[in-house]
Amino acid sequence: MQTLTILVTGANRGIGLELSRQLHDAGHHVLAACRQPSEALQALAGDRLEIIEGIDVAQRDCGEHLAKALEGRSLDWVINNAGLLKATSLSALDFDAIEAQMQVNAYGPLRVTQACLPHLSAGSKVVIITSRMGSIADNGSGGQYGYRMSKTAVNSAGTSLAIDLKSAGIAVGLIHPGFVQTEMTQKQGHINAETSAQGILKRIDGLNMDNTGTFWHMNGEELPW
Repeated sequence: MQTLTILVTGANRGIGLELSRQLHDAGHHVLAACRQPSEALQALAGDRLEIIEGIDVAQRDCGEHLAKALEGRSLDWVINNAGLLKATSLSALDFDAIEAQMQVNAYGPLRVTQACLPHLSAGSKVVIITSRMGSIADNGSGGQYGYRMSKTAVNSAGTSLAIDLKSAGIAVGLIHPGFVQTEMTQKQGHINAETSAQGILKRIDGLNMDNTGTFWHMNGEELPW
């Protein structure tokens, strides 16, 4: 088995923590980026898992901090997992909450990917954990303006990244993790983080230059834009 060096953002809890755990257990070298590590993440730290703390993808200097931590490293995968969900309905529009979600969910992956570009090469993969709630064609329930808008925006960014990075041989994937029982969803959901992470990693394994820029459910279903 080839040992990969993989950056995971939002690695301190939920899906990010589980992705980090499964990648670590598979023998890969994980760079677990987060604002502040949890006890669960700290318990994984060692030779194969390094915690990079102080990485807040909502901040404009996020890329600068990350670039310093990545000096001299090569990356095989970048998994943009950090996310934010705040309720925003038409009857209670909170533009601060909408902007906060845009900063984390839409701008964050672009900041991280830009900082990682000097460390990527042909065969590397960039992954954005997005949501089917960002699909315009799939929207049948409305509401959640900030979350939906931010995920639609990052889907657009991911599509452009796939086009721009194609000549460099770097594949870009957009993956919906499912409705997952995490702190973000207040433990509501159809699946647990372990199952979600397993599906996400299968989709990343199958990501290549032929399907770069496509939008997938972690269960293998291709999703509409």
